This record gives sequence, C-alpha cells and structure tokens, in this order.
Amino acid sequence: MPTYTVTQPDLAAILLVAAETAREAGALIREAYARDDRTIENKSSAIDWVTQYDKASEALIVGRLRAAFPDFGIIGEEGTDEMGSQPYTWYIDPIDGTTNFAHGFPMFCVSIALYHDETALVAVVYDPLRDECFSATRGGGAHLTVGKVTRPLHVSSETRLVAALLATGYPYDVHTSPANNLVETGLFALAAQGLRRAGSAALDLAYVAAGRLDGYWEYKLSSWDVAASWLIVQEAGGVVTDFDGRPVAIRRMVDLLVSNGHLHEQMVEVLKARRQ
Repeated sequence: MPTYTVTQPDLAAILLVAAETAREAGALIREAYARDDRTIENKSSAIDWVTQYDKASEALIVGRLRAAFPDFGIIGEEGTDEMGSQPYTWYIDPIDGTTNFAHGFPMFCVSIALYHDETALVAVVYDPLRDECFSATRGGGAHLTVGKVTRPLHVSSETRLVAALLATGYPYDVHTSPANNLVETGLFALAAQGLRRAGSAALDLAYVAAGRLDGYWEYKLSSWDVAASWLIVQEAGGVVTDFDGRPVAIRRMVDLLVSNGHLHEQMVEVLKARRQ
C-alpha cells in the first residue's frame, strides 16, 4: 500500500484505501464469526463487551492507515488515540455491533471515517456478512457497493411518521441512567409504523441513507460509532442533528437524531414530548 501525503486531499484515492482496509478487516471478522472461540472482556459496564477480534481488527486497520497516511491522527474504539501532524483524523470502529458479534447475531460492521477537524471527508461502513460496502465522500454523494456493482444511495421519501420505520439503540449505562431511551421508545412506538433495534449504530444510519429505514435516534453515541455513517446519511440527502433539531459536530459522545429530512420535525416533536 503506498504512502500518501495530503495537502489538497484526493478523496477518491483516500476512499479506495479506506474501503480496501475495511474489506480486509471485514474478512478477518467474517472468518472469526464462523468459529466459536470468542474471548469476552467487559469495558465500561457489564454489557459493554470487547473480544479479541475487536482488538485484532483495530490493529489491522491502524496498521494499514498508519502506513498509508503516517501524518494523520487515529481514534479507535479499542484504545487507539494518536495525534497527527496534520489536521486529519481517522475515526475507526473495528466491529460496530460487538454484542451481536459475540452472540452470533449477524448484524455488525467495520466503520472507518476521515475528518478534517470537525468536517467529514471520507466514510466507509462495511458489512462483511452481506458484502455490502456503504461509502461517501464529501460532495461526491453516497454509494452502496455489493460485489462489483455500485449504485447511488438516497434516503426515503416518506413524509408521515405513522408510516415510518425507525431504529434506535440503548446506552451502555441503560441499567443505571435515567437517560436510557426507554420513555422515548414508548413514545415512538405509538407514533411510528414500527421500530427496530438491530444493535449496530453504524449500520442503522447506513440503512437510513439507503432508504431501508426512515429515521433513527439514540443517546450517548461514541464518535467512532457514527463518524462514517453520519457523512453517508448526509450525502444521501438525509439530516443529522441533536434531539432539538440543531446542528451538531463530531465529538467523543453525542446524542443524534437522524432522518430522511421529511420526518425530522415530527421526530423532534416526539422527543420534546419526553421532556414535558
């Protein structure tokens, strides 16, 4: 893999490296998924797990990106936190959906994103079991590649919340925190056509970009969970804000509301009802 020095970034070339890296990490995870040898450790809580394959995937990704872009910073879920000499930072989640992976539930992915300060430039979310690679570059649109076929992504056109399929998730402190999303789930269950809780925030957002879901909300998301699919949603025509509908920037932990745009104000109103 060549080494790149970026002054005026070639986003297409960077995307190619990110996608190849995500696919390589995905192959590692896919092979591991077929075996029953996962070792589980706890992190922030009893339900916040990490396996040896999360760590192996992150090591692979960091090694590839560091070799190709030695001046860039890297922030990864499993402990990588490196400053770069340029204002570019990779955000990586080596397995988004570790709980699913550890249980053998087939819903997880690799997530890789490049940011210039707080601006997303390149994004890849790769589902290794379905061989679906969601990607985007800033200003270049969002795409889904399956095998050798690539097509553009567009959010859904649904305008009625009662006809919308939504997704959500729950924070790792759900057992102890009052901000645990249980009240919100009840409110949206009464307002929408249906709710899904698949267990991978990166894939949930990618599915909004693909029009498979119409909206999504969740508390206390880590930057590496959503850094990539955030851009994919926006490039597919969707909207990403905080729960009040205000613009929000990437940071270590964030509450996000994501939609096709048509449903956004309706979803904001439901979230406001929780605080009344």
